[in-house]
Amino acid sequence: MKIKVRIAEKKKVQKAINTPFIRLDAFLKLCDAVQTGGHAKLVIQDGEVRVNGEICTQRGKKLHPGDVAEFENVLYEVVS
Repeated sequence: MKIKVRIAEKKKVQKAINTPFIRLDAFLKLCDAVQTGGHAKLVIQDGEVRVNGEICTQRGKKLHPGDVAEFENVLYEVVS
C-alpha cells in the first residue's frame, strides 16, 4: 500500500522598501503579518520567525533587499 503525501507550497509575498534596509519587526508590520509592534516583538522573541531559513530572535535585525522572513508558513521577501 502506497501513501501519497502532498506538501503545500508556502505562500510568497514580496514587499518593496525604498530604504537601504528595514528592521525585522517593522517589516512584519509593513507586510500585515502582525497587527502591532508589540505582537511582532513577541513572535520574534518566541522564535516563531525565520530569516533566510534560520530562526531569528533579534527584532532589530536589519533586512536588505533579497532577504526573506518566514512567519506562519508565509514567506515575505524584501525587494527594492
